[in-house]
Amino acid sequence: MTSTVLLVEDESKIRTLVRSYLERAGLLVVSTGSGAEALTLHHQASPDLIVLDLGLPDIAGETIAAEIRRTSATPILMLTAKAGEADRIAGLELGADDYLTKPFSPRELVLRVQAILRRSGAADGGDIATSFGEGWVVIDVDRREVIVAGAVVELTPTEWTLLTALTASPGRVFSRFELINRIRGHEFDGYERTVDSHVKNLRRKIEQDPSDPQLVTTVMGVGYRFGLPRDPR
Repeated sequence: MTSTVLLVEDESKIRTLVRSYLERAGLLVVSTGSGAEALTLHHQASPDLIVLDLGLPDIAGETIAAEIRRTSATPILMLTAKAGEADRIAGLELGADDYLTKPFSPRELVLRVQAILRRSGAADGGDIATSFGEGWVVIDVDRREVIVAGAVVELTPTEWTLLTALTASPGRVFSRFELINRIRGHEFDGYERTVDSHVKNLRRKIEQDPSDPQLVTTVMGVGYRFGLPRDPR
């Protein structure tokens, strides 16, 4: 099944160039240069991924991302001229799955889009759900579903990959370097602290009290681990 990408970019030359690369990669592309129209298209087209420029003329890309995250876990790849570390962290904390600064290579953008789409549809095997902490957390890989305290939790592809990596070995401490490579792949030459932003977003969704996490716990100076034991099958 062909994946649909919503491309939101106000510069027409960049929009046309990126669209052509994405379509050559076999993707269906819906595009706009308007933030307001992007919100409408997201609702109408139900895209599998959004490529979102932050520097839009009518509505800030950050506002669009926050609005989408209120109701949807659609993967978001942000495009921006802001290259600072603080800007990258801010974008990730809004729920972005990846962040690409301008100028960028269209080929790299396509590769990142494909990687996110693979993560969003990937199943890591296993034919039954796995539970932790006497059923407090249930992960069904085949359905790509996470249930916490009896309620289904919507995760972005990055949050899903992070959680399944941690729960693969409950109690084991994963370094930030290990986790960023699980999330992005070994070809990704990125800032390891971006993992902290994804962990923060994940905790908001699965912890009873994100300020006192019990599920995804921090090991100071090392990384993170999943705090609940796996239930016997």
